[in-house]
Amino acid sequence: MKRVFVVLLIIIALGLIGWQVYQRIDSFKNTGPGPMAGHSSPPVVVEVASIEKRTVEEIGNFSGTLLPKTRVLVASKTGGRLEKLFVDIGDRVTNGQLIAVLDEEELLQQVEQAKAELQVAEAGVEDARVALNTAQREYERVRSLREKKIASEAELDEAEARFRAAEMKYRVSEAQVKQKEAALKAANIRLSYTKIRVSWEDSKTTRVIGERFVEAGEMLKANDPIVSVLDIDSLIAEVQVIERDYSRVRMGQKASITTEAFPGREFEGTVNRIAPVLKETSRQAQVNIEVPNPDHLLKPGMFISARIVLDRHENATVVPLHSLVKRDSLYGVFTVDRETMKAHFVPVNPGIRYEGFVEILAPPLSGLVVTLGQHLLEEGSTVLIPGNESGLTSTGADRASSDRKAPATAGSEGTVLRQTRKE
Repeated sequence: MKRVFVVLLIIIALGLIGWQVYQRIDSFKNTGPGPMAGHSSPPVVVEVASIEKRTVEEIGNFSGTLLPKTRVLVASKTGGRLEKLFVDIGDRVTNGQLIAVLDEEELLQQVEQAKAELQVAEAGVEDARVALNTAQREYERVRSLREKKIASEAELDEAEARFRAAEMKYRVSEAQVKQKEAALKAANIRLSYTKIRVSWEDSKTTRVIGERFVEAGEMLKANDPIVSVLDIDSLIAEVQVIERDYSRVRMGQKASITTEAFPGREFEGTVNRIAPVLKETSRQAQVNIEVPNPDHLLKPGMFISARIVLDRHENATVVPLHSLVKRDSLYGVFTVDRETMKAHFVPVNPGIRYEGFVEILAPPLSGLVVTLGQHLLEEGSTVLIPGNESGLTSTGADRASSDRKAPATAGSEGTVLRQTRKE
């Protein structure tokens, strides 16, 4: 029993001695001389990119529908049977072109009747003129006799009354002629309504028939639409802008229009109307963008996407977007000190973002930022850049080599960056 106890004590003593030796060896590795003396962890291999100055733009993305610049419903001003229709959808028409004819038989009869009534009225004028001349001569004769004391005062009064009555009859007949002339003119106007033409202010332009609502032979009432006429030389892209972006949309802003009908192609437009109110239900305002359409490729009713430049910053500081990290609820980037090859976390205020780039609003930055490997970094971590493996410190020659070989993921000076805002 004593022998077993002694053996156990010897084993325990040897274990303690071995542990102390291990501790001393480990301590010597960390504090003794050697190429890794004073470093608790190896350098982190990273990739870097230059911090640059560029022009950046913030883009608002909106969706909407194309509408014709003008849309006019052509209708008949009078009722009747549609005798002929000369146009169909897609036909181009010019200002003043005849597009339809109504049955005109009844209106022609009305015109003939009005002409006959005018002739009767004109004949009545001639008859009244003759009677007036006769009554005037009789009145003058009796007045002359009265001056010679031959005719009585009663005879003179009677002659004057006949003259005044003839004069009034003549005036009435003249008024009747004017009335019949007006009736004839009205009948001719109604007759002209059977010839339906298109018209607009600019006589040099042409327009297109958009819709056809009736067929030849149908009975129409006054103001029944026949066709619609569209101006598609320019279209209106109608989009809805949310309250957040409303104050940044201004008249005259340029816009880029795309549609699925022409993938990869952009059409330029200009903001020409901004609604003064926002709808209470959606908190959105209507914005109209005029889009020139000289080739008539775009059509009313197409679904479109519109990109409007909402903001623009000249000479902005930008870094690659994947260099941005978040530590302790703060956004920041790791910059590299070329003298010590240490990485330092710098909290930043990011601005406009687009396609892998981000604007840094504050603080001012210059030099290099880590774009790959930053998830392994802590404040003050030693870094190693590919192409600069000769040591952990960088001499002038090493820095020049690093400048040549460090990957610059950002583009050349002056490139425009954009941020897309999705609704």
